[in-house]
Amino acid sequence: MGHSAGRVTLWGIEVFLAIAEERSISAAARRLGVSNAAVSQQLAGLEAVLGAVLVDRGSRPVALTPAGVILRRHAQTIVNAAEAAQAELAMADLAGLTQLRLGVIEDLDADVTPHLLTGLAEDLRTCRFLLETGPSHRLRDQLEARALDLVVAADPGVLQPADEGLEVHALLTDPFVAVLPRGFNMGGGEIGRLPFIRYSARHVMGRQIAAHLAAQKAGLSSRFELDSYHAILAMVAAGQGWSILTPLALHHVARFRNAVEVQPMPFGALERRISLSARAGQLQGIPAMVAARLRELIAAQVVAPMLADWPWLQGSLRLP
Repeated sequence: MGHSAGRVTLWGIEVFLAIAEERSISAAARRLGVSNAAVSQQLAGLEAVLGAVLVDRGSRPVALTPAGVILRRHAQTIVNAAEAAQAELAMADLAGLTQLRLGVIEDLDADVTPHLLTGLAEDLRTCRFLLETGPSHRLRDQLEARALDLVVAADPGVLQPADEGLEVHALLTDPFVAVLPRGFNMGGGEIGRLPFIRYSARHVMGRQIAAHLAAQKAGLSSRFELDSYHAILAMVAAGQGWSILTPLALHHVARFRNAVEVQPMPFGALERRISLSARAGQLQGIPAMVAARLRELIAAQVVAPMLADWPWLQGSLRLP
């Protein structure tokens, strides 16, 4: 392998690894959130530095050349080492932390949040933790007012302009689903016999549902508008109506999971995204480290059991 001017960059290795795993320039670009041209440019630059062609662009799907196969064996090691270094640096940042103010939506307070705090407390024996739970909009207001350091909440989406001056780490894509009494079938037209129980439009999730139903011209009237997962699911389980919620809501009120039917969302697909937000540049590597821990907990505590119960959620209930 010859060498030319320039250096191998971590970003170039990450781009190459995405191409090798996705076997497509465009798929790698989507995964990395950049343009096809940016991916092609990084690949060409890496090949120029190494003096070897790494990818056979003429094959479909794209294939690695012998040189690409060799590099792939080392690429994951390089990326893993970089991630380990970032985690160690984050722990160094944490060592001097004396207080951490964390806001988390109520959807996660049954088991994910306690496990997170337990793990952080073991690492930070001199740190004092303040936890606030509540609806997404109130937690985001608290972050903006500097009353909280980290917030785990639903993204406002198109209903509200994106916050500026924040670093945001994606945690979970949470699709909306129909929740009906046992024995009812969304596809059988039976919901016409049941009242629609609406999640309160005072919350981000309720406004998102209302906007989607209006765009789909669903025309659902409702006598009940509630802001409690418990109350909604209790009414559905009792056969008093049906509702639109998310798997995370069902996880939060686990005792009703076997008392209701969960079926795909009617009137077109809809999803919300859960993320961790912090003020940019304030906590060094801490937000990324906490987000990584949360993804592991959500995968084990939420995603795995939900997919076991409802396999058709595969691909829609997902981690980033």
